[in-house]
Parts: sequence; C-alpha cells; structure tokens
Amino acid sequence: MPERYSDTEIKPRSRRQRKSSDRGASLNDVARQAKVSTATVSRVLNNPEKVAEKSRLMVQAAIDQLGYIPDGVARALASNHTGAIGAVVPTLDNAIFAAGVQGFQSRLKKLGYTVILASHEYDLEEEFNEVKTLLRQGIDALLLVGSIHDPRLPKLLEEKKTAYVNCWSYKPNSSQPYIGFDNKNAAKVLTDYLLDLGHRDIAVIVGRTRNNDRAMDRLRGIRQAIEERNLELPQHRILERSYTVKQGREAMRVLLQNSTPPTAVMCGNDILALGALAECQSVGIRVPEELSITGFDDLDISAQIIPPLTTIHVPLAEMGELAANFLVSQINNESTLLHTEMKTELMVRGTTAKPRSSFTVGKL
Repeated sequence: MPERYSDTEIKPRSRRQRKSSDRGASLNDVARQAKVSTATVSRVLNNPEKVAEKSRLMVQAAIDQLGYIPDGVARALASNHTGAIGAVVPTLDNAIFAAGVQGFQSRLKKLGYTVILASHEYDLEEEFNEVKTLLRQGIDALLLVGSIHDPRLPKLLEEKKTAYVNCWSYKPNSSQPYIGFDNKNAAKVLTDYLLDLGHRDIAVIVGRTRNNDRAMDRLRGIRQAIEERNLELPQHRILERSYTVKQGREAMRVLLQNSTPPTAVMCGNDILALGALAECQSVGIRVPEELSITGFDDLDISAQIIPPLTTIHVPLAEMGELAANFLVSQINNESTLLHTEMKTELMVRGTTAKPRSSFTVGKL
C-alpha cells in the first residue's frame, strides 16, 4: 500500500531534490532575479567581456544577493575551460620565483583565473609527474620555468592541446614560447663591469647547474667575458651551491681560505650574495674596500642592506604579468608573440669598487 503523508508530516526529499537544495541558489534563480536569460548569466560567468555592462551588473548583483556559487565542473564541461592555470617552479624556497609567481597570480586574478602552484626541486621526472597531475585535475594553461624539461613534457602538452610558456629564460630560436631574459648576456655585462674596474682575480659562487639552464647560462656569460680579455677562470674558483644564505656563507669561507683570495666574488643570485657578504663581515673583511661582491635578480632587500648590493635587476613581476596575458590570449585563440625578451639592468651599488692589491683574512 502506498505511503501517505499528512499535511503536518515532512515528506523525504528525493536525491535530486536534496542535491539542488543543498547547493543553494541555482543559475535559473540568478536569471530570474536579474530578469535575464540563463544564457546571459552563463556568458557573464564565462565571457563577461562579451556582455553589455548593464546586463553584466544586473547579473553580478543577483549573484551577490543570492550567494550563488557556480558549479565548477558544470562550467568546465560547458565552456571547455576550468578557470585554473598551473605554474610549476623549481622550488618554493627562493624569493625570485615568489616575486614572479606573485605578478603572474595577481594578473590572472584580474582576468578571472586561479593559479595552481607546484614545485619539482630541479627533478625533471618530478616536474613531468606534477604536470600530469595538474592536467588530470584540469587546467587551461601552464607556466614553466627555464628551457630544460623532460622531452616528454612538450609532447604531452601538445597532445592535450594545453597552452604553456617558459619563463625566466629567453631562447629566441626555439619553437616553444618564451617570456624571459638572456641570463648569459646579463652575466656578461656584470662581469665586464668588474673587469673594467680592474678585477682580474674573480671567483664565482653559482647556483646548482644540474637541470638549471639559468645557472649554466650565467656561468657561460662570466666565462665568455673573462676569456675575451685573454684571462682565465680557474675551476677551483667556481663553487656550486644551493640558493641559500647559509650556502653563500659557506662558499665564501672556502674562497677566503685560498692562499690567494679573489678580489671579486660573483654570486649566482642575491641570496647567495647576502650570505657571502655576511661571511666577509663576520671575519672583518671590508666590502668593497678589500673585496667586491655582486648578486643577480635585485630582490627588494638588496638595495636596503649595508652596503647595498651591486646586482642585475630582473623585472620579475612584469614577466609574470606578461606570462599571464600570453596564456589567456592563447586560451582565447588570440594571436600573440611567441617570444618576448625582458630587459635586465646593471644596478651599481655599494658592494663593488676597484680592487686592492691584497688584504688580510681574519680568523676563520
């Protein structure tokens, strides 16, 4: 016998009813509130620039009043876009990547996209796996760092028809898209500056070069500038270290223990340079009177320390913003330049001067 319910009884809701109710306001509710069609509401959510301002404002007001939260899965199926863009960087423990990703995320937020961030610690296999995970989760495009990747990676992105861009490097002859800067040339400019000051005994504290084309290119630029002056850079004066202040201090300590210490030390980035400077100060070596130090990146802190750091300025935030614009243009099938070179600038500050003939190393 069929169940009967009195007027005072609460009839159990069907699964469909529960799902609709539990999610709150629907797209139809927004359309009724704004007095527009559901198609207009959908366009406001997916392509707001294609909707007249009056209608767009009415829809947005209805969304705010009703507390409507769009169904991300449904939107992705309907528009073939997820509204998410991935960014896979070598490490999260480096301020240079934080500054670039911040510019990237800020610009994408204005364009209606969310960033999903991952890191791979300079492991190409791990980078490939992280990208596969992001593709499974659903992303519309991807930001990568540098030019060295697992050979399977660009093939995978092409198969999945996923737009991507390589940043922090610039390879104008590549068939892949790049928005970045010429690390080799920037390092050469910095080395030429030291050579013009009269430095001949130069040492280098470079970042780890394994799977790191930026570090390799900076070292190549230093070597080229030195060789063009018919000079040499001895192997024992090239130290590879991770990008930390502690590693910068340790490397500088090693260099100072040499029987003939260098008159200038070039560091692969500002973080290493800060460590090198701290070590000099701890043993009583005056910078730049007795030893010159340079960095690379021009982090905010680099102009504030004493003495302020001579370094190469890299427009990190601007690079991130351009990368965001490029990827969104690719998503929208708009024509864009395949390669964009960011200009770097030599920032001469207080850690460099003409070399002295010798100095005395304090107790280590």
